[in-house]
Amino acid sequence: MNAIQIYGGKRLMGQTRIQGSKNAVLPILAATLLIDGTCEIENCPDIGDVRHMIRLLESMCCKVERIGQTVKVYTNQLAHCDMPSDSVCVMRSSIMLLGALLARIGSVSMQYPGGCVIGSRPIDLHLQGLRKMGVTIEEREDGFYAETTELTGAFHRLPFVSVGATENLLLAAVLAKGETVIENAAREPEISALCDFLTKAGADIEGAGTSRLIIRGVKSLHPIAYRVPADRIVAGTYLAACLCSGGEIFLQEAPCTQMQSVIQAAEKMGAKFAESEEGLLVICKDRRKALSKLQTDSYPGFPTDLQSAFLTAMTVAEGRSVMEETIFENRFRIVPELRKMGAHIQVKKNLVVVDGTECLQGAVIQAEELRGGAALVMAGAVAEGVTIVTNRHFIERGYEDICFDLQKLGIRCQKIDYPVIDT
Repeated sequence: MNAIQIYGGKRLMGQTRIQGSKNAVLPILAATLLIDGTCEIENCPDIGDVRHMIRLLESMCCKVERIGQTVKVYTNQLAHCDMPSDSVCVMRSSIMLLGALLARIGSVSMQYPGGCVIGSRPIDLHLQGLRKMGVTIEEREDGFYAETTELTGAFHRLPFVSVGATENLLLAAVLAKGETVIENAAREPEISALCDFLTKAGADIEGAGTSRLIIRGVKSLHPIAYRVPADRIVAGTYLAACLCSGGEIFLQEAPCTQMQSVIQAAEKMGAKFAESEEGLLVICKDRRKALSKLQTDSYPGFPTDLQSAFLTAMTVAEGRSVMEETIFENRFRIVPELRKMGAHIQVKKNLVVVDGTECLQGAVIQAEELRGGAALVMAGAVAEGVTIVTNRHFIERGYEDICFDLQKLGIRCQKIDYPVIDT
């Protein structure tokens, strides 16, 4: 069984560079399908989800090359083929291919997408919106077939903020006939990055970064080179690690302007910061303070992807903290694992109440999804003794090399093979 072994109990010191954004690069890779030619995606993280997306692109006769941190996508031989089911089912972002493929070749057959087990995350909004744009969709037990003779602009008012639905409708709209309006659109920085990529390729998009997007369809897009922004969630994870263990670290290229809700929450827990164009300095000298209430929300609110990391920090804070999860109903899957390490946590529906303890204890614990798995590694860094986090592959979906990054910050950790014990 793949695992990470952490020797805890040390304060963090040092610096590490923040990788390119997972949540930005996946829809951008899907967007390359809209372009007949070759696109260069710079600062592309070498992570599990990107490798799955590349495999999906290759299954549709695209040629993909990686040279260091740059990925070149050649789409001039794009053809409709069956996508490998293991890549579709393991990764939620495979649904991004739907809008782009309908715009480029007019038909898609795919299984329902997978991803982390953190909530239902239905794709109803995606399918309903595409139907309004002239798509016929036949739903089956294990997937669906979608086709269109011509995508047409439409008015969409999303009943709730959905990053995925916003991205998919945006991808379908840029080559559609006429104007598309998306109201109550997600405002995440990753949406802005996608709009930036598409606009530089020739799309006509108004309102990027706001809750109202207006897309006027164009006949074609042209190839470009594009640099993916740094990953605000990876930066927030290492910020939370410093909150847990204490110390002083510099997060090189951290996107500070995208992290204000995270920085504000950490300041309330006693951290100090210095922001610059080069990155973010994090200083945690004293024991962290409890947070009376931290609530996840759509951007610019506190990100649900960092809820697990801050929950871990709360376990060693002084006093009682409360965390409310408003985005996904199953984000507290790490609670039993943290309890194995001595954490005092009560779960009440979408709330957790945490009574901080001075120290966690090393244990063998199990990752069940991406962000929770990274948070368990953070717990191992603060715990006394040795911690082993199994199911490392979940973490590697979104982190290039979490062990290498933590080693640069002074934490002893390594990838290992851990024996499976039959019970």
